[in-house]
Amino acid sequence: MTDVDDGAAPAGEQPPPQPEGRPAKDDDAAKGAKDGRAESCEQPEEKPRLDAPKGSPLGGAGEAGGARTAREARTNLHVEGDNQIYDGNTFYQTQIRVGVGADTVFVDGPVPDEELEHLARIYCPAPGYDAMRTRLERTHLLALCGEHGTGRTTTGLALLKDIASGVSRLDPATALGSVDQDKFEAGRGYLLELPAEDAAAVPGAAPGADRGDGTGHRPSELHLDRLSALLAGRGAYGVLVVGSGDFADRLVRGRYGALCVPPPADDVLERHVADLLADAPMELRHLAHANARRPDVRQALGLDELRPGEAARLATHLAAHARGDTDDARLLRECAWFAPHQAQEWFAGADRPGTLPEALPALRAAALRLSLAVFNGSAESLVTEAGELLAWELAVTLDPQYAPGRSLFTAQTAARLAAARAVPGRGVEDLGDAAIPVRVARFQGRRLATAVLYEAWDGYHNARGPLTRWLRSLCDDQRPQMWVRAAIAAGALCARDYLYGFSELLLPLARADSPVQQMAAATALAEASRAPEVQPAVRGLLRDWARGDDRAARETAAFAHGYGLAAGSVAASLDELGRIGSREDDGKSVDAASYSVVRLLAGPEPDVVLRRLARWLGDRRQARQNLALMVVLRALSTRTSHLWGLKDRPALEPYGSWPLVAALLAAHPERAPWLADLVHTALGTARSGAAAQEETGRWMRRAAKDQRQLDVLCAFLPRLVEERRDRDRLLLLVARLERDSDEPLAPRAAARMRAVLEGEGRR
Repeated sequence: MTDVDDGAAPAGEQPPPQPEGRPAKDDDAAKGAKDGRAESCEQPEEKPRLDAPKGSPLGGAGEAGGARTAREARTNLHVEGDNQIYDGNTFYQTQIRVGVGADTVFVDGPVPDEELEHLARIYCPAPGYDAMRTRLERTHLLALCGEHGTGRTTTGLALLKDIASGVSRLDPATALGSVDQDKFEAGRGYLLELPAEDAAAVPGAAPGADRGDGTGHRPSELHLDRLSALLAGRGAYGVLVVGSGDFADRLVRGRYGALCVPPPADDVLERHVADLLADAPMELRHLAHANARRPDVRQALGLDELRPGEAARLATHLAAHARGDTDDARLLRECAWFAPHQAQEWFAGADRPGTLPEALPALRAAALRLSLAVFNGSAESLVTEAGELLAWELAVTLDPQYAPGRSLFTAQTAARLAAARAVPGRGVEDLGDAAIPVRVARFQGRRLATAVLYEAWDGYHNARGPLTRWLRSLCDDQRPQMWVRAAIAAGALCARDYLYGFSELLLPLARADSPVQQMAAATALAEASRAPEVQPAVRGLLRDWARGDDRAARETAAFAHGYGLAAGSVAASLDELGRIGSREDDGKSVDAASYSVVRLLAGPEPDVVLRRLARWLGDRRQARQNLALMVVLRALSTRTSHLWGLKDRPALEPYGSWPLVAALLAAHPERAPWLADLVHTALGTARSGAAAQEETGRWMRRAAKDQRQLDVLCAFLPRLVEERRDRDRLLLLVARLERDSDEPLAPRAAARMRAVLEGEGRR
């Protein structure tokens, strides 16, 4: 017999109660529920008895904190316009090695005058510019440290232009450790730019200084003192542009290092727009600045604060748009490319030179960025620990013979976060009964998370292996703050390549014995099914699992249908859950199916679920009745926030600590007749009556401590009284709770419950 939800109301429509207070439907469902209740009460041979559910099948692993985690994960990975594969703007980074040998030729090239003139027009002084100039004049050598794009090179050129007779760039392969003084021209300024991944290999390091721990060469102040003396002897000046890393951190604390803090992006943008539109009417400049402030432009950029290089690039697009060379659509497309460009820049050649000790710092940086992509906005400790686990996976993939360790006191977390365009902040973590303050880490831009995750997945096939192993290991973590985030990220990646993701991510999780891993697989499948092109494949897979003999796969299918996404509708998911929950096995199927049905009841379409429960209670098959009764018991016992899904449900948010039945009554009073009929049936059915009384008693205890919940309960209790025995049963329950020696019911709350029940009896 196939379930068809032919009486379901469209999502969002409320079923108006009939004047008698019974459900608004053909009275067949309500009558069937009563007939089923009467039949089950009159047949003494109906066993076994239904016990109250002992929490979720996950053992609590997905409950406290799961709702907040799922909501934050969806917000993090669901950014409009990010569900595309970025192409057409591939970023390539040329590998640059700095020579330290004696045979390398000293090569310099003068910076053209027109470039310096352009610099004078557009340069916006970085904070502390005057202090850096004074320092360079005194020491003749300055190392500007900072992330790529923060304006280090431009600031270095501006400093040299101000104090030197001319400016030259040095070939990165120049061996400064063996250069003679006569190589420098008197009064001239020299700029040497070092790529970030080779920042530790600074010219002047002594041969053999590599410690073999991935830190590269470690030049001391001695080498920089020698270079400073050589420049001072010729009245020349030198600026080293150094990327982030351990060496840069040490330089900043020394005589020659200075942290290059970028100037305000708005100031940089203003100067570049003024230069680009110097020959245009002033109205075009105003238009360009107005476009920069447009909400759709800011949303397309997806970055909290632009770096100087990005501000200059945006100015180019704004100027072209103001001149009429591009339209709005092209402007927004160009803006949407900024975050992916940053991700491509981060990953291009991150494992060079290909040997683990030298590549390990870059791999750790890449791992931290990927960890932030999955755990953006989570506790900093979780982000960092997950990043270290991924760094290990990346390292052993690059060199299986090498067992990487962890650096202890060389790289501060704050510096590593800054290198990932992330900042620390304060947040709270939900632990169920309490919310604790935590230190969180988040990207400086809402588009960076998806850009980083998709760039690694789409752009580097060999990185998929360690990435999938990492996500699978996180999905075995009992903490919902870990596995929920990992599962949703896995689903987003599977939507981009379902064939690979299914075999490498989903199938191993679904076949695991751990309910948490099965739930993670279900969450990933539900998340992947958001993609219209993937949903038919997911739907077919779950149909086969639901009808198959593999218990783990069947339970995974049941968990997946609890999100109401994979089958295309809540009604279709209920069809599958009805089949799964009616199987005769050791009770695992009905346990998983009832848990998913009650999660659907807490979702955005509870009316469909209420109608289906009424039909199941009126079904002649005891397995269907048992499934519905188990759902009612769970709805009486389970905290609403523990029944999270992948869709928002704002109406229930204020009642997260309440049992689901109480939350539904408070949020949607018009559904009280439906809920009353379900609870009344559970109380009056022989095999579920004891468990229903136990859960109702727990609800009474909770309500006695919460005035709002007590109001809802007292308004609901009279609806459970149809006959004298109903009233007597509830009055005996109140009396038993009041006499409990361990936790007696509060007298005032007990008196109020008794009053509403006795008042119903007098009527």
